[in-house]
Parts: sequence; C-alpha cells; structure tokens
Amino acid sequence: MNNTLAFIGGGNMASAILGGLLRAGRTPESLLVVEPYEPQRQKLAAELGLQALAAPDASLARASLVVWAVKPQLFAEAAAPCSGLLGQALHLSVMAGIRSDAIARATGSERVVRSMPNTPALIGQGMAGLFARPAVTAKDRQQVEAVLAPTGRVVWVAQESDLDAVTALSGSGPAYFFYVVEAMVQAAQEMGLSEAQGRDLALATCAGAAALALQSGESPSVLRERVTSKGGTTYAALSSMQAAGVGPAIVQAVKAAQQRARELGDEFGG
Repeated sequence: MNNTLAFIGGGNMASAILGGLLRAGRTPESLLVVEPYEPQRQKLAAELGLQALAAPDASLARASLVVWAVKPQLFAEAAAPCSGLLGQALHLSVMAGIRSDAIARATGSERVVRSMPNTPALIGQGMAGLFARPAVTAKDRQQVEAVLAPTGRVVWVAQESDLDAVTALSGSGPAYFFYVVEAMVQAAQEMGLSEAQGRDLALATCAGAAALALQSGESPSVLRERVTSKGGTTYAALSSMQAAGVGPAIVQAVKAAQQRARELGDEFGG
C-alpha cells in the first residue's frame, strides 16, 4: 500500500477530481485510472496527461484509496475483475444509487464513503454530500475531503438515507436553477430584450444573489424581504408566484427527486 489513488471510471466527474488533484500538486504517476472506453482514455491523455488502463490489473492492489466513478448500472461489471485486489483500500464512491453495502460486498472493504457530488464540481464550485460507514476513520475522512477539496465544498451526513435528500437538493439542484434561468430568459424576450441580454442579466443576477446569500449571515427570507417593498415591482412578482403556488411546487418537486433517488437505490444499490 502506498499513496496511489485509483479511479475506476474516467468520465466527467472523475476527470473533474483528477484535474483538481493535478492542479493541487499530485503527480500523474500517483494516479491510476481504469477506463474501458478508448475515446475517453485518449481525452484523459490529451487533457490531463494521464495514461489510463483499458482494464483492471494487479497494479490496483497498490492503491490506498479507490474512487468509483462508473455509471450505476455498470458497477457490478466494473467491480468483478477488481475482486481480491482492493480489500485493504479506502473506497470513495461518486456513483448515484449504489449503496455502501453493495460496495463493501463487491470490494471486500468496510472502509467505504459515499459521495453525492453535483456538476459545478467540473469548475471547482461543487457541493457534495458525504456518508461514511462505521469502519471509516477520522484520518480516512480527512483523506476523502482532501481528494474532493479541488471540486468544491462537502457536507457530511449521519445516515446513508440522507444522501437521497442531498441528491434531491444539490445533486439535482443545478437543473432547477437552469430551469428558472430558462424562464427568466423567456420573460426577457417577451418583454423586448434579446436572448443574449436576458441570459446575461439572469445569470449575473442569480450568481450575485447566491454570492450575497453565502456571505451573509442572514436567512434567505430576510434577504428576500429586504428586496421587497410593499406595492413595488418585486412585491408584484412574488405575489404572482405565491398565487401560482410556486413555493409549494418547488418543495413537491424536490421531494419527488428524493423519492426517485430512493427508488434508484432499491433498483441498483441493494
């Protein structure tokens, strides 16, 4: 065992983590990637200078930490040839739906951390929820945090089922944001602005509001009230949203995502 990190799967999320590790000073020689798809191996070589393996081999046994980054439906197939090689390693999963019990059985290791990242990790602005099995030590947690640090922020949850809520909030959350921006751009065009103007105004406004909320110690409701004058333009917009049931619809939508996360876990994660 040494300081080698192994990645099973070299797609977008794995590439985001790998790129961050390299920028943080990791050497390519300390990173081992298994990626069966030839075009993706070529991309890893061209963009990150990494020579990925087409299939697992005995070199995996030297990994101190293994990152699982394959599609959930491919996990069993990807794990089978790794059997017997990874029992001593710490395992970090960035796969949706595959529960830690299944990963522990497939790898022979109880030191398993599940992560639910999101796509802003690709630019270092991600938010990931983490769950650790009891065998994971404080040092293991620190190692996982160090691996994910270049991709953004993390939050630990106490129960594995809480990752379904994390999936619904931050995992799927970027799509909710894009959906709102789409509607704002449509409104801009209907009011006579160009699509480009609407996009710039909407994105800059949303980014600024998020930055303000992150830096402020006040709740979103207080920040909202500060923008809302009785009888003003914001009041008119928010009154329209309340009448249309936008708030309850968002809550219902996020809960629907949580339920689907549970169903996917039952289907794939056993």
